Amino acid sequence: MVRLIMGLKGTGKTKTLVELVRKAVDEEHGDVICIEKDKVLTYDIPYQARLIHASEFGINSLELMRGFISGLAAGNFDITHVFIDNLFKIIGQADAEVLADFLAWLERFGGQESITFTVTVSADPADYGEAVTKYLA
Repeated sequence: MVRLIMGLKGTGKTKTLVELVRKAVDEEHGDVICIEKDKVLTYDIPYQARLIHASEFGINSLELMRGFISGLAAGNFDITHVFIDNLFKIIGQADAEVLADFLAWLERFGGQESITFTVTVSADPADYGEAVTKYLA
């Protein structure tokens, strides 16, 4: 399953994500991962969740993000949920078609590996088509 939280800057996407991470840590019986660009959420995310700073691993494209997520799953079969905060800030682009392809890949990969994905994106949903907006929470 893929859940997309999308909205313009300042609409509370990250706050919602933090609440969802806390809920996942309390309710899920597996490992919870949260990927962010830099060290912004260090004191907001519960210590039980694994917080990963994408900039420390050089993740700056969707191709690298796919490889990184695949590596996480290959090394840990207990992951139940992966949260990605501000995807466009991590990868440095905001293309609708590329985002749609990535979300579709997450859905396929998550189905194979039994992982749920929640992704936040700073953008106006009205600027994106059905291929993206169908994932909106």
